[in-house]
Amino acid sequence: MKTKLMGLGILLVVILAAVLYAVLGGGQETIEITGYVGGEKIGLLEDQDVQAILEERYHLSLDYAKAGSIEMVTDDPEGQDYLFPSNQTALEIYEQNYGSPVKSEIVLNTPIVLYTRRAVADALLSQGIVRQEGDVLYVDMNQLTQCVEEGTTWAELGLPQLYGSVTVGTTDPTKSNSGNMFAGLLANTLCGGVADASNLDQILPRLEAIFQKLGYMESSSSDLFDQFLKTGMGAKPLIAGYESQLLEFAVQNPETWEQVKEDILMLYPTPTVWSSHVYIALDEEGTAGIDALLDEEVQRLAWEKHGFRTGLYDAPSSIEQFGVPGVAQEITQVAPMPDAATMEEIIDALR
Repeated sequence: MKTKLMGLGILLVVILAAVLYAVLGGGQETIEITGYVGGEKIGLLEDQDVQAILEERYHLSLDYAKAGSIEMVTDDPEGQDYLFPSNQTALEIYEQNYGSPVKSEIVLNTPIVLYTRRAVADALLSQGIVRQEGDVLYVDMNQLTQCVEEGTTWAELGLPQLYGSVTVGTTDPTKSNSGNMFAGLLANTLCGGVADASNLDQILPRLEAIFQKLGYMESSSSDLFDQFLKTGMGAKPLIAGYESQLLEFAVQNPETWEQVKEDILMLYPTPTVWSSHVYIALDEEGTAGIDALLDEEVQRLAWEKHGFRTGLYDAPSSIEQFGVPGVAQEITQVAPMPDAATMEEIIDALR
């Protein structure tokens, strides 16, 4: 009898544990969804704290392959649950090609900036192309674009150690978002407003000429930024990228950042454009990623560890935490991107 009661007690304990496990969600299976992601967001998706939140709270795992924002919305998305490009133009292009997705939402934001070295920034400051407000550096896009179009040499700007004429290194605008957005920013600069069907014929030849000077272009923003860090001032004196890239690098590589932080500088174009990273759910399973990535804790980590200005942190008070000089408290001088139809014409011309 005693043995039977003991066995019954053990059985009840097991049943109770199973019930509690199910009630608390522990028995819910983790769902894996797959999609294409811009390379600049891989650090966020590989963050173990982010992965833990997605799995524990949302029972979700995000599998991904790296792809350029334009590539992912023009190539066949068959077999994918989601796409995660880096601007709303990509969403508009997707809708033109495939119709409305199941759901979409802007999850992250970061402005387009230029990266350079101390000597280049000093030369641009002396020429009035860059101005300094506090410790934040702003580059006049009209003056910079004029230098590029006129073939002004680095030597003429006081940098005889640099070869050739002034250019801004960028990713391939026909494949990658940062290059695509910089092309839109240049188009706006060339027309003195926002590029559209009324002025595109006049500015398109000038835009093509600017990009023809660049030669080979990386297809990934993360690859371009990595090359900028590794190859030095001579190879890439000035590149376009995302503000989040340097902030993330400083957090993730504190020892290396301590060694180079006096030399690597961020310049804010005036005006700049926002890169709004939009999550596109292609099926019902893919929609789970939106709620998970908009989780308040994930959004906090996206800012504090990866430098994205999220909905909660678009005007952050904690920029000092990065130890990166020259981060703007707020992004105030912003122009809208040309619409999707205009950007598609620009992309076609630059292929």
